[in-house]
Amino acid sequence: MSVNKEEYLKLIGELQSQHVSLVAVSKTKPVEEILALYELGQRDFAENYVQELVDKAGQLPSDIRWHFIGHLQTNKVKNIAAFVQLIQSGDSLKLLKEINKQGEKQDRVIDCLLQVHIAEEETKFGLDETELNELIDQLAEMKMNNVMICGLMGMASFTDDMNKVRKEFRYLKKLFDKISQQQTINIKLQTLSIGMSSDYKIAIEEGSNMVRIGSLLFGEREKKG
Repeated sequence: MSVNKEEYLKLIGELQSQHVSLVAVSKTKPVEEILALYELGQRDFAENYVQELVDKAGQLPSDIRWHFIGHLQTNKVKNIAAFVQLIQSGDSLKLLKEINKQGEKQDRVIDCLLQVHIAEEETKFGLDETELNELIDQLAEMKMNNVMICGLMGMASFTDDMNKVRKEFRYLKKLFDKISQQQTINIKLQTLSIGMSSDYKIAIEEGSNMVRIGSLLFGEREKKG
């Protein structure tokens, strides 16, 4: 499946008019397809496996802004700390401390989003509301100079019920607005990353300013079996 250039140009025009950032989810996709989007002007790409991200970053232009959207193990942070643009899956104080440690080694501030669990599926990672509030309180009492919490990320339930999806996005936007009032040295919320190929329009209506789009641009991933 090759990149859908017409869909990309239509989508980027639509999003730019609404001041929404587009992150192209390139996981499992070959570098040739990523390069095809790059040549159309796309710069933000997302991967969910550390080794795949490292491999692709080494083969593609250095001005690509790489986002990490998968579950990140603390022992893998060092592999992407030098170049990752945004870690969208922050979900524990332990992980954020490691990101800060590796950011210090690289003499750079690493931007992170806190991943919040808003879906009904238990398989999705992320913090619940209580855990999120506890983490925010902990961060407010700490001074970490090399990590910045700049937003929240969430994934809606995998369902055809768009009313349920909308309710989940709206819930996360409320949490985002609440935490936005608690700015500290480590917390300056600006980015709400919600919305994917099937539900990005609803996400934007509910306040998203960053969407993660894969299948609309690259086609559906091949199903195994």
